[in-house]
Amino acid sequence: MRLSRYLPILDWGRRYNGAAFSSDLMAAVIVTIMLIPQSLAYAMLAGLPPEAGLYASIAPLVAYAIFGTSRALAVGPVAVVSLMTAAAVGQIAETGTIGYATAALTLAFLSGVILLLMGVFQLGFLANFLSHPVISGFITASGVIIAASQLRYLLGVPGGGHTLLDIAVSLSGAVMDTNVYTLAVGAAALGFLLFVRTGLKPLLIRLRLPARAADIITKAGPVFAVAASIGAVVVFDLGAKGVAVVGTVPQGLPPFTLPSFELELVQLLLASAMLISVIGFVESVSVAQTLAAKKRERIDPDQELVALGASNVSASLSGGFPVTGGFARSVVNFDAGAATPAAGAFTAVGILLAAAFLTPLIYHLPVAVLAATIIVAVLSLVDFGALGRAFRYSKADFAAMAATIAVTLVFGVEAGVTVGVILSLALFLYRTSRPHAAVVGQVPGTEHFRNVDRHAVITSPSVVTLRVDESLYFANARYLEDRIYKLIADNPDARHVILMCPAVNFIDMSALESLEAINTRLNSTDVKLHLSEVKGPVMDRLKRSHFLDALTGEVFLSQYEAFAALDPETAKRALADKSV
Repeated sequence: MRLSRYLPILDWGRRYNGAAFSSDLMAAVIVTIMLIPQSLAYAMLAGLPPEAGLYASIAPLVAYAIFGTSRALAVGPVAVVSLMTAAAVGQIAETGTIGYATAALTLAFLSGVILLLMGVFQLGFLANFLSHPVISGFITASGVIIAASQLRYLLGVPGGGHTLLDIAVSLSGAVMDTNVYTLAVGAAALGFLLFVRTGLKPLLIRLRLPARAADIITKAGPVFAVAASIGAVVVFDLGAKGVAVVGTVPQGLPPFTLPSFELELVQLLLASAMLISVIGFVESVSVAQTLAAKKRERIDPDQELVALGASNVSASLSGGFPVTGGFARSVVNFDAGAATPAAGAFTAVGILLAAAFLTPLIYHLPVAVLAATIIVAVLSLVDFGALGRAFRYSKADFAAMAATIAVTLVFGVEAGVTVGVILSLALFLYRTSRPHAAVVGQVPGTEHFRNVDRHAVITSPSVVTLRVDESLYFANARYLEDRIYKLIADNPDARHVILMCPAVNFIDMSALESLEAINTRLNSTDVKLHLSEVKGPVMDRLKRSHFLDALTGEVFLSQYEAFAALDPETAKRALADKSV
């Protein structure tokens, strides 16, 4: 197989030209402006020093540019993964300690290795075990927790916690100690960022500014907030009035770091690393597929696993923490015209220059402004309206979403993800254990067969046809037996049962044994069992068993062929009927 299958850079790199370079460079400039304050903020959310956010936005972006298949995905720190990092590492070490930073590096390394293994063994399908309602519920609850966790920085009070209840309790005991200067700075930044998010671009366009320029200025809004707040701290000496600032941020290139390979630490972090890997992959590949579809391109999910794995391993070796593809950054990268993954590498250069030369400028940056940046960024994650949509469409999906939100808010993100996975699997088993199975009859004047409860069809008293709209496996094998036995009991004149199988994609051993039992029991009552419209792969498996040898009836290519063979008069009359 071609090397470019595993190194996509060899594919798009051969066709790289000046036009692509210009597009990628412009996109990188815009994303860099957006990413600098976000990186600092997400490091704080993860419980790490601000420079860790910059470091996590350099090497991982280069790694993704080499291994990734999406032309627009922007990799780096994101809100949900940062929160999960804080929740996982906070149980092991105290924030601000070397042990905490080492655990974060190790978490990134483990997540990277898990993603790499999933990619090598093509296990991307495992992410499908999280249903969309569960993912939506988890992200909404995480957004609420993230926003609530930043309120203490806006108020300038101590506090903490990884659940909404813990955060509420800690804030209620400290709210009377609110620092008014911190609150003023944080509230001003929050209001300004909300205006930038929703109202600045339309205002600039009304002022006849070109759309491109308006877009760039809007994306740079957080940078304006950072610069203005730093100026306010210096001019009004707000640091002396209790306004917490970022302080000294090491200037220079990302350090070479190594994760810990201590067995006890690995064991403590392994479950969290698996959850972060799955959540990060789901978020990343969803964004990548959405953006690729807009340009009629495609991504390779298994190669995306490799790319994200390499990004996380590189983060662990350069002072970072777990990363994945971010929705907001990727959309900005796409809208800015990114033509290839090289845009991410150029963004890494921009962040590298910021880490090397600009960090002294953020000494006086208020922590409250970073908190406001996080709150505004996660607003798009919160979608309680999805609960109403789920309730109207499916009560089961609503229950799964509501339960995931409740568990995440009350017990934390890891418990929420775990319950989400369990609920997703439980919903799947519940739905497929009672598959839709319809008794069908012939539509007059055609060779088509439809549900007797939905259409005016013609049936035969001697032939009963059951169409099963699900694959047959251990969870629904007994249900199928009970359904067929009930049909025979309700139709004493029946002499043939046809199992119509157009939607059956596989039959496992448990279901095969049930079919054998059905065949034997029907034979004892002088009723023959037939199959129709069996798919090729299913038929191949049946031929490797003794079932077809013992089958009392036949296997028909089509349902009409079966009906015409078993009750030709009724089938012929139905075909001649022109009442439809």
